[in-house]
Amino acid sequence: MGILSFIKEAGEKLFGAASTPAQAASAAPDLAALNKTAGDAIATYIRSQGLDATNLQVTYDGTSHTVTVAGEAADQPTKDKILVAAGNVQNVDKVDDQLTVTTPAAAPTQFHTVVSGDNLWKIAEKYYGSGAKNDVIFQANTPMLKSPDKIYPGQVLVIPPV
Repeated sequence: MGILSFIKEAGEKLFGAASTPAQAASAAPDLAALNKTAGDAIATYIRSQGLDATNLQVTYDGTSHTVTVAGEAADQPTKDKILVAAGNVQNVDKVDDQLTVTTPAAAPTQFHTVVSGDNLWKIAEKYYGSGAKNDVIFQANTPMLKSPDKIYPGQVLVIPPV
């Protein structure tokens, strides 16, 4: 559990192009309703990726651009994917991890923020010493990644232990 940092300008556009939840909040008095709508949109996005947790609760704070995710994931890979899915949404800067895991992993998971020029081969070389293990990273990040060639700067990827 803890806070994961993301780049709020990168990620899935769930809140519409016209305004961010925080910008809309400055024009509308009902910040709580806007935060609830954003939290619901992120929860729907997580579930649309085929990810879920028992009693999954997703809240969004537009002031701090923070998503809080709570509930109980079946295993560590599912938890990691839920956190990355929640954080790789435009206008999300941080994810407060309040998820527990039914079956904890033996080794801790690492995360990698994609920079310009990165590809899965280079990332696998960095973490595993062999670019040929790039499919391990791709599989750990599906269904959010549709193709190994479709990563973008600012995206956060799960780097599972090998």
